[in-house]
Amino acid sequence: MNAVTVTILMIIAAYLAGSISSAVLVCKIRGLPDPRTSGSGNPGATNVLRIGGVSSAAMVLFFDMLKGALPSFLGYKMGLDAVSLGFIAVSACLGHILPIFFGFKGGKGVATAFGAMAPIGGDLAICLILTWIVFLLLTRYSSVAAMATATLAPLYTWWLDERFILPVAMLSTLILIRHKDNIGRLRHGEESKVSRKKAIKKPNTN
Repeated sequence: MNAVTVTILMIIAAYLAGSISSAVLVCKIRGLPDPRTSGSGNPGATNVLRIGGVSSAAMVLFFDMLKGALPSFLGYKMGLDAVSLGFIAVSACLGHILPIFFGFKGGKGVATAFGAMAPIGGDLAICLILTWIVFLLLTRYSSVAAMATATLAPLYTWWLDERFILPVAMLSTLILIRHKDNIGRLRHGEESKVSRKKAIKKPNTN
């Protein structure tokens, strides 16, 4: 197959992989409320942290990143150029945002986008993770951490491996667009800060 055919097939496969909602499936398997109708209503790791705790959120985060990383890594191994890799990565994110298997109602695509960037190199992955953690600790807003990391990602890429600036910029732009509602809530002081599910204390019967 030629490069164009491979790219088209990978774009379709990436979208289908992205359409598998990790948050919904993990919550269903673990007997938790549907993240689409509980908490913030966003089927992502941050909302699962609110309604299900750390372990459930970690599972969602891992699988959401994996469905971005795997298509990008496979495309890279197939020798596809940076533009093709960018479209494959964006397709995986669009699958997460508009999942065909879940009524086209998905999450923000942050973990999937960062997962798609990770195969570029471990140094970039470390920069992204550290940036997200620092901004989360400073602000307690997951949305601010995501937007700050997305904004800095193209700069990190230019510094570490400028060949992939275009696909990273495409993913960063998609993340920022998906956070327009969060920006409005931040301006009005209505954005929720990150918190985890608190254990329910059982009454002392002794």
